[in-house]
Amino acid sequence: MSAGWLDLNNNVVVVTGGCSGIGETLVGMLHRNNAHVVVVDRAAKPANAPDGVDYFQADITQRDSVEHTVAAIKKQCGRIDGWVNNAGVNRPRLLVDYYQTTPGFELNEEDYDFMVNINQKGVYLCAQSVARVMIAQQSGVIINIASEAGIEGSRGQSCYAATKAAVHAFTLSWAKELGKFNIRVVGVAPGINEPTPMGGIEYQTALAYTRGINISDIGDNYSEKLPLGRPGKLSEIADLCCFLVSSHASYITGTTINITGGKSKG
Repeated sequence: MSAGWLDLNNNVVVVTGGCSGIGETLVGMLHRNNAHVVVVDRAAKPANAPDGVDYFQADITQRDSVEHTVAAIKKQCGRIDGWVNNAGVNRPRLLVDYYQTTPGFELNEEDYDFMVNINQKGVYLCAQSVARVMIAQQSGVIINIASEAGIEGSRGQSCYAATKAAVHAFTLSWAKELGKFNIRVVGVAPGINEPTPMGGIEYQTALAYTRGINISDIGDNYSEKLPLGRPGKLSEIADLCCFLVSSHASYITGTTINITGGKSKG
């Protein structure tokens, strides 16, 4: 699908982690489909930011920062129609480093806290704060970016997968709690996608080590791993999210939608 395929009618949609990767692509797609887009990110507003997009710097792992930011968005925009919990991090780590050739790729408490605080605690804090706004206005959509790893598990990424499994469980549970207030909660679970900054050389080095392969072998054999034979495009994930925050998805809630090109453990 392409930009402009639906009209989001100037709905206020917030994207966390919207300065790079999936979030940046989603921000552009929402903007081109007539949403009033607000970015919440720990990074400053980028120089190439689209005109008309609002930016707020915040630390989603800190309650005061989240609540102050949500209140500021509500005051500035009047309402919050959609919130996309997109911000996330990953550090491939083995539970036990049985290779014992390169130190640093065994899961430790600092790695664990880093991933859990952003991927899990941050999602909870943001959802709780924005849900208060949506309950008061009796409407809203919360989109949680999960991962295929959280559904299937992932070698060398157990902690990351666990945080995304929590996001999936949050999604199902919150949909049951908030549905009576006309609030939908939907998960989106990407699989193997085109590169993002999160998947840079540091990530690739760690992932290759945890799987006992060379960096050059990462991403090979897509035709064997993926029924569609290619990695996903960030624009395809963005299109799905645009649809889910729109009125066209008004009966979709309490589920996580895989967007993986058919990838599964089978």
